[in-house]
Amino acid sequence: MAIKSSAASDIRTLTAALASPDEVTRESAIARLAILGPRAVDRVTAAYAGAVRETRTAILRVLEAIADPRGVAVARQALREGGDVGVAGASALRALLDSPVTSAATDAFDALVEAAMDPSVERRVRLAAFDALQDMPGSVRERVAAALQADGDPGMQAGLVQTPRDAAAAESLWRDAADGDLGDRPSALREALKTRGASAALGVLQKMIDAVRMREAATASRPQQEAWRAVRGALHQALALRGSTVAVYDLRETLEDATEPLPATFLTALHVVGDESCLEPIAAACSRTTNARWRQQLTAAFDAIAKRERITARNPAMKRIAARWPDAAALSTTSRTRPRPTTRRRT
Repeated sequence: MAIKSSAASDIRTLTAALASPDEVTRESAIARLAILGPRAVDRVTAAYAGAVRETRTAILRVLEAIADPRGVAVARQALREGGDVGVAGASALRALLDSPVTSAATDAFDALVEAAMDPSVERRVRLAAFDALQDMPGSVRERVAAALQADGDPGMQAGLVQTPRDAAAAESLWRDAADGDLGDRPSALREALKTRGASAALGVLQKMIDAVRMREAATASRPQQEAWRAVRGALHQALALRGSTVAVYDLRETLEDATEPLPATFLTALHVVGDESCLEPIAAACSRTTNARWRQQLTAAFDAIAKRERITARNPAMKRIAARWPDAAALSTTSRTRPRPTTRRRT
């Protein structure tokens, strides 16, 4: 299927943004490319060869979210590169293990097993590959684990003992959180979200956002409040990666209540799924802040929403913003009314 020129232009721009040093810009690009799905795969995989390691990790996160068979070759290459890139490659392959394309699922499985059992591969990449196999039948994991136990590397053997335990604990924590019991370790819940957010029911993620917000409000400790807020931001980012707007109300209300900069994950979600109702809270937050960096991030989110929703200065929301927050009225370059070009009359 041919890609429309506007979509192709967006894909080029977003792929370039994966190399941005700005976290919000980079994370927003990952989420928007994930929503574009298979249409973005060719452009993203083509960019891999010439990218630096940090950008390669971002590319692999896009491929993990899309789970397209065309990403297998890049993910296999990433395993050989090691480090964070290799770990990201294992995650991208994990997403393909249940691909409806049998050859892709087989190739992903073979690559993970090969990496896990290869002594020349970096230890943490081997463990990441083994961890990626946790959803496979028990007999498969046991055979791989048995082979790895005979490896002779004490660090590898210790990791093998810990990995199943960690996986079981994360699964238990996630199930409890989905049922409303968040536990007392926000960092552990945030870690569990990394592997479960892509497949969790949207309603479950929305319920978790509400529950985490209540826990955050009930916590007296500032560090704990910040930790729970980071979990809530990660949940919003997980929804944004899937293009879901079910929790936009929480983004809007959080902005209305914010007295300090929010985690970058909230801004990422605003970039991707924020709507017209978010513009006034953004303008208010932008007007009252003295933090230049936060104001810049809010301005970028405002502009992204205005562009996506095609909101001009004639829009009622923009008129209210101009009246209530004059210093924020010019936030969006898109929303400014531009004079129509004149054409000469034919004589």
